Amino acid sequence: QVQLVESGGGLVQAGGSLRLSCVASGRAFNSYGMGWFRQAPGKEREVVAAISWRGTTYYADSVKGRFTISRDNAKNTLTLQMNSLKPEDTAVYYCAAREGLRFGVRVEEYNYWGQGTQVTVSS
Repeated sequence: QVQLVESGGGLVQAGGSLRLSCVASGRAFNSYGMGWFRQAPGKEREVVAAISWRGTTYYADSVKGRFTISRDNAKNTLTLQMNSLKPEDTAVYYCAAREGLRFGVRVEEYNYWGQGTQVTVSS
């Protein structure tokens, strides 16, 4: 089992940047595929980016070229660098872990979730 705690959300103007972090505790971090998801009011939770245990990445089309996912297995940390933020990026962002070495892109593929951190982008 793994526990996930996100931090780094906040309010930013359009065009600005934020860096989200997720610290994992429990079982070996490097045995999990990891992902960042987001959920806006009235919408379903959706994948933003995902990363395998050894760093293979996936990005949703809406964030390609603006967001970067990375992981530090030695520090049990997952990071999402978000640049050129847009008002449509406003959502609660969740860190998630799935058992197995590969990443997933669907909510149901993940076993563990953080509590979420709010990101608000003003126009």
